[in-house]
Parts: sequence; structure tokens; C-alpha cells
Amino acid sequence: MRTNWIEAIDARSAAALASGALVPVEAEQVEMDDAGMRFIVRWVSSLAAKDASRSAAAAGGAAEMAGKGGGVQGAAARAEGAGAEAARDAKTVAIPGGPRDPNFNPFLNPDPELTVGPVGDAHVAILNKFPLCARHLVLARRAFEEQLLPLARSDFAALAALMGEAGGIGLYNGGTAAGASQRHKHVQWMPDDAGNASLRLFVPGLPAGLAEQGVATHAALSMRHCFVRVRCGRGEAVEDAADSLHAGFERARAELGLEAGEGGLLPPFNLLAGEGWLLAIPRSREHFEGISMSAVCFGGTLYTRHREQIEAIRAVGPLRALAAVGY
Repeated sequence: MRTNWIEAIDARSAAALASGALVPVEAEQVEMDDAGMRFIVRWVSSLAAKDASRSAAAAGGAAEMAGKGGGVQGAAARAEGAGAEAARDAKTVAIPGGPRDPNFNPFLNPDPELTVGPVGDAHVAILNKFPLCARHLVLARRAFEEQLLPLARSDFAALAALMGEAGGIGLYNGGTAAGASQRHKHVQWMPDDAGNASLRLFVPGLPAGLAEQGVATHAALSMRHCFVRVRCGRGEAVEDAADSLHAGFERARAELGLEAGEGGLLPPFNLLAGEGWLLAIPRSREHFEGISMSAVCFGGTLYTRHREQIEAIRAVGPLRALAAVGY
């Protein structure tokens, strides 16, 4: 039976918001022009809420340890250490996803209140608990697989199922330096709503007549990157789009030299898919001025955890901020 994804996402979102399982999104944004393109820089409340929940968990863990003994001084030291660790983590956690805790995997047995349903045989659609926008989904593998193993055709088939019905953009954060906060293999989907990430920003600067699987670069992007012409988006058949996206990914890997290393893992990179294009960007580091830069930022909407971070991006311009985390 075919899933009506938008209806299913909206129904699950309404129930999860009512129960408190899903954190509501409040956002403030500014527009910035750079090289003739208009970027959005957005502060979202869900990121601050994520940090608060992490700090509370760390403090709670310290209190529990104190209750088990060790004296007042030992308890105080543990609490101080937990607070410092939480503060450090709040600065380095990527978006979106969950805590960088090797013992925490929200995708292996996902919260039923956040689970939308299966996507094919290999994936499950889960509401992002700390979303960057309404209808923000994680498409996670049912079984654990390392995030930095090469994306498989089934990963693109999961994206194609959402994109074929509802359009939007597919996103992937490959590794910590690319903004990934979970090791469990997953891709993400965001709808094509006003202010959300989209490759539409770059399309005017790409060759319009390029054949499928043809490659291109964009003059405004000074870091290493590769655009590949693919079939994807609203109305595209899932099987055809999955084939095209997977072939495009392999083409981008070859163009950028993204070779598997120890354990078959790839070097850090981001991937975006939408508007008939796939974009891959190798990553050198996660942060620009303390701001985590994940795949979504390369879709023209940069997200910050704190309002004052907007000014750090304004000072150099969005394109220089993006280039700073590439090669």
C-alpha cells in the first residue's frame, strides 16, 4: 500500500507535538546577499532546546553519581566536570541529530511517537526530534551501519520515495567533520517550503543543457565541490531516481577522489540532492566561528544555535563561511 507521506508526517507530527515528544520550532532569520545570490541565516529554537536537554542529562548523571557516594567534594567535582563536558558538547554538537554519545543510538529502536513508518525494506522514516523546520525527517537504516560507509542505492531509494511525491531536498552528513552527530547510517529530507534549504539557489549558475550524469562546478563556490546532473524530484519514479542518484554519487566520488580508507569508510563530505542536481562537498572541519556547518547550510540556509552567531556570518559573508569548512 502506497504511503501518502505528507499526510503521515503531519499526523505523526501533531500527535508528537501534543505529547511533547517533538520539540516545536521557533525561528528568526535574516537575508544576506552574496555574489548575487540571496542566502538565509536562521536561528532556530530547537537547537537551543537540544543543548538544554543535553546539559540537563549531564547534570542528572552527575547527581546520580553523587548519590552513590564519594563525599561532598567528590560529588562537586563530578558535577563540575559534567557541566564542563556539557558546555563543550553544546559548542560542538552538529545539526541535526542527537547527542554524540557512542552508547546512544536513537535510530536503532526509534521512539514510536516519532516514527512515521517504513520506507522500503531497509529504512524507517523518523521525525527529527529537534527539527530545523516542519516535516523534517530522518531516513535511517533499520540495521546499524556506519555513517561513513558509502551510500547505497537503497539510501537513495528512500530519498526518492519522499522526493518523488513531495519534492524537497535530500541531505547527508558524512562524518563528524561534515556535521554528523550519529554513527548510525541515515539520510535526511526537508520539504520545499519558503526559507528551507534548496539547490535552486545555484541552478542559474549551472549549465542548463547538461546531460544526465554530466558534472559541473559553480563559479561562486571556491571550495572543492562537484555538481552532477541527475533525475530526482517530484513526479520522478522511485526506481529511476534511485538509479540516477546512486550513479551521480559514484560520479561525484570519482571526480572528488573520495576513496574509502580503513574499514571501508569514506573521508568526511556532505551531499545534497534536489532540483535535478546532486552536490557533493569534501569537508576539512565542522565549524566556522563555533557554528556547526552541516549539509543543509550548503543549500542556502545557514543555521545557528545562538542569535549572536548570525553576525559572525554577516561579517565575512555566507560564501566565505561555507568555503572555510571545505578545501
